[in-house]
Amino acid sequence: MSLAPELSADAALGILSHFRVQFYDCLYTRADALFELTDAVLCSDGPVTSLVELTLTAEHRRGAMYDAVNHGWLEPRRLRRLLASTPLPRAADGRIVLAVDVSNWLRPDAPTSPELLFCHVYGRGRSADQFIPGWPYSFVAALKTGRTSWTAVLDAIRLGPADDATAVTATQLREVVAQLVRAGQWRPGDADILVVMDTGYDVTRLAYVLADLPVELVGRLRSDRVMLRDAGPRRSTPRGGQPRKHGGLLTFSKPDSWHTPDAATTCDTTRYGTAEALAWDRMHPRLQAPWLDHCGELPLIHGTLIRLKVDHLPGDRDPKPLWLWSSRTGMTSADVDLRWQAFLRRFDLEHTFRLFKQTLGWTVPKVRDPQTACLWTWLIIAAHTQLRLARPLAEDLRRPWERPAEPCRLTPARVRRGFRHLRVKTARPTDVPKPSRPGPGRPPGSKNRRPAPRHEPGKTVKRIETLTEHVRLKQQRG
Repeated sequence: MSLAPELSADAALGILSHFRVQFYDCLYTRADALFELTDAVLCSDGPVTSLVELTLTAEHRRGAMYDAVNHGWLEPRRLRRLLASTPLPRAADGRIVLAVDVSNWLRPDAPTSPELLFCHVYGRGRSADQFIPGWPYSFVAALKTGRTSWTAVLDAIRLGPADDATAVTATQLREVVAQLVRAGQWRPGDADILVVMDTGYDVTRLAYVLADLPVELVGRLRSDRVMLRDAGPRRSTPRGGQPRKHGGLLTFSKPDSWHTPDAATTCDTTRYGTAEALAWDRMHPRLQAPWLDHCGELPLIHGTLIRLKVDHLPGDRDPKPLWLWSSRTGMTSADVDLRWQAFLRRFDLEHTFRLFKQTLGWTVPKVRDPQTACLWTWLIIAAHTQLRLARPLAEDLRRPWERPAEPCRLTPARVRRGFRHLRVKTARPTDVPKPSRPGPGRPPGSKNRRPAPRHEPGKTVKRIETLTEHVRLKQQRG
């Protein structure tokens, strides 16, 4: 659960009030205006369509809203510690399950905004995908067991033109896990934290980089991949030479290359029919381009390969199998089922992204500075966290055509409808606004004689793909 159900209403209200006070302390500049702007996002009657309309709500009592957004300052490290200390959802066995994914803030008509990247956007038809300029953000969120639209967002980092996505993700996950350990969410002896991710991540490299942390990584693999079996004891051939390092191939698209699985499970599901899972233990990939800077012999990163096949999906009567790789070896049948079920919960993060964009207005402001975009992103995360903490306190203010919801089973949109009534019961640390006069602004009839510089979107650092290019670049550097 997002909040323990055994907590009383007074305890839940105290947790929400404590978060609001600590969130206000994270705002160092324009604190009152930013805090009330966040309350306006939570108390607006409908979806956020513009920042100007937020100033018309009763919760926003101050002027100079654009000045607060453009020149305000929020301390991200302090807010990260606060998010990690809140009650987090957990899996059925009590472990923490984290999901990492990227969501894009598209800015196709902003040539004066710096640090834009070409973001991949999926189209409705076949071969309709596009690359649109925007700011990609990497999110880390805690998941819970069961079908739900609730997640606990713990961190967000904007990917820059010179950033390596794998290195940024490794650093981000390391910091999130460290925050959870310091907050007492994970203690020695607890089950390892499970991290699930999609095909856009190099799960084997992340497993190698984060091997010193109490985490287990489960990632989806493309259906055209190849995995290698363990070669067993290393022994030389009669002719000598280097001992064999890899075993036989397991090609995902060729069932003839599959050897006998080490585990096989079958279970019935309510949405997908019968789910069949096959697992092969101690499977490793062949390391290639991202490992060109590795010193010494390339390691063997063993894990468990899982193939999941279901009868049907919503809108698809003949779905393709799903291939997963886990950094843990020696799994039982119950462990295999737990991994693919935890991976399916990764799609709950898509509901959070949709709420951010369509309801809370994450991508609504047409800001130019990427630092302003990061500030607004943290305000949206703080607003979503308050909705999650207010979930046990909210009443079902449903529309006449909506079905009644069970207590503590409200969606984020329904909790937001009644947050205005909960806000008056919580702590409001802002000061009373003081009267002021508006600034003179630009004189009438004057023109802007300082045009903003234009920036080309795209990567500024190209990753080396072949060993020949790597050697040539090292020779040029001396």
